[in-house]
Amino acid sequence: MPKKRAGRRVFKETRHPVYRGVRRRNNNKWVCEIRVPNNVNNTRIWLGTYPTPEMAARAHDVAALALRGKSACLNFADSASRLQLPSSTDPEDIRRAAVEAAAAFAAEDSAQQEHQEQKDVNKASEFEVNVVPAVSEFEDWHDLVMSMADEPLRSPPHPAFPRDGSNDVEIFDVGLPLWSFSI
Repeated sequence: MPKKRAGRRVFKETRHPVYRGVRRRNNNKWVCEIRVPNNVNNTRIWLGTYPTPEMAARAHDVAALALRGKSACLNFADSASRLQLPSSTDPEDIRRAAVEAAAAFAAEDSAQQEHQEQKDVNKASEFEVNVVPAVSEFEDWHDLVMSMADEPLRSPPHPAFPRDGSNDVEIFDVGLPLWSFSI
């Protein structure tokens, strides 16, 4: 009988590759928790389960700012000033502020997505207006093609240098060597 391998047979990485403090559950929900700094017992504060990793990352940012202050490593450092921080460092206050920040992020994200969709619709309608040319443009194109068809065929232009190999151009008569091995 062969020997069984010790340890986990199937290892699946659940942490998000970009956002700190965010990991994936089996049903593609994203969860977030944060460790309380300077705690002997390694206590963690559960920040919730969210539908997108960005919402969980925003919740992590609020908790990190509440617990660590300006020295916190944030997922969205450019928007730290817009976050609503909890009134105390109590885990319930931090959890409530994190959920509110994630919900605000979701609302902001959906508003930006609607705005982008509206811009896309406007561009598409503008493109449709510009793509359909007027009848006169079709007539002009037709006239151009017909005039090209009516013209007689022309012979190709003459080459710049004679074909007999003689080199009559004065630039090439200069006696400069192309290669010089002396430095």
